[in-house]
Amino acid sequence: MRLLPRSAFGQTVFLIGFLLLINQLMSYLSVAFYVIKPSTQQINHLIAKQIKVVFIDSNQTEPLLSSELTERFQHVTGIEVYSEAQALQKGLAQAIYYKYFSDLMSRELGGAAEVRVAQGDSYAFWVQPPQAPNYWIKVPLTGLDETDFSPLTFYLLIIGVLSVVGGWLFARQLNRPLKSLQQAALQVGRGEFPPPLAENKGSTEVIAVTKAFNYMARGIQQLEQDRALLMAGVSHDLRTPLTRIRLASEMMQEPDNWIRDGIVSDIEDMNAIIDQFIDYLRHHKEEPGQKESLNTLVHELVQAEHLQQRSITTELMDDLPKVTLRRVAMKRVLNNLLENGLRYSDGDITISTGFERNRKRVYLQVRDHGPGIPEEQMKAMFEPFTQGDVARGSGGSGLGLAIIKKIVDMHHGDITLHNHAFGGLVVTVYLPLR
Repeated sequence: MRLLPRSAFGQTVFLIGFLLLINQLMSYLSVAFYVIKPSTQQINHLIAKQIKVVFIDSNQTEPLLSSELTERFQHVTGIEVYSEAQALQKGLAQAIYYKYFSDLMSRELGGAAEVRVAQGDSYAFWVQPPQAPNYWIKVPLTGLDETDFSPLTFYLLIIGVLSVVGGWLFARQLNRPLKSLQQAALQVGRGEFPPPLAENKGSTEVIAVTKAFNYMARGIQQLEQDRALLMAGVSHDLRTPLTRIRLASEMMQEPDNWIRDGIVSDIEDMNAIIDQFIDYLRHHKEEPGQKESLNTLVHELVQAEHLQQRSITTELMDDLPKVTLRRVAMKRVLNNLLENGLRYSDGDITISTGFERNRKRVYLQVRDHGPGIPEEQMKAMFEPFTQGDVARGSGGSGLGLAIIKKIVDMHHGDITLHNHAFGGLVVTVYLPLR
């Protein structure tokens, strides 16, 4: 079980809270040993002096309960002397015994003394002195009551809360540039290029990392633009001679039709490969996202493929939640999945949709009835120019699943492959609701 948090924000708050706890403990011990303890000793010393006054005569073994001097003394000081039976009636039974005060009082009075403290509307010390073990002396403490400690408790509580809140705000401010850096890095990983991050926020180390990230992002963006420009130029330069070759092939004599048909077929394959290269470089970033149901896209795709001599079965969930998606890009995903299923299998194609409520995401599933893909090859199928030729035995550029993966990543989704238990490959695309 891991006790320490993993994030830098959590670790910073934990460190501040831990240091605050140590500070509070040290403050408590300091107050206890250097304020409370001397105060209690002083109170006990003063009470002991007052009790000695009751027994001012060194030969006296009982307090003067009936003398006029004792009555006047009780009236002026508030100190009362009771027998044990009277003391029990006056509240001695509710008083709490304190060994610490009893030991101090025993040293002050020179014998075994017992001290109890009564807590009511006001504090009172009950002392059983060694000079008169059968009597109890009640010494009121009118200047000390329970509410006097509330300001100190409130102060310590406020200091603790303010320290934790201040530490939380400090850690949040410190980690905010890192959060922005994380979000920007995820965008770059999906092929998007956010505006440059502010290079004047955070500590010097964070600023240095931000500057390096902005420099890296600009380099990747420039490399992406150069690659797209190069591919556009190559595709344009290739299409021109391919068009001339096709025109020349159309002029061939009738006996050479088989040669002409082969040339036209090769040209169409080359054009299709060029189109796939362009699709791989294009991320549909300019297309705005919109709320759409996958069921709608599946209906449109199935209607467009009605001329196929193959059965396409749909198992669509009713009231499927809508998700934010780029419509053209997602239709390209569906179209590529269906084309792969038609190309690599001979049986029916099944398209289904559903909703995972606990993970808050919808899914689209395309299943064919072909030979499937070996398990050891599945991870590599999303890499560009990778084909499952051994299992599925067909040509192509090997960019189909790579294009699908890029578009799904752009939608913050996920895609998985697995072989069905009764044969065929199942491709599942997951899209989050948010």
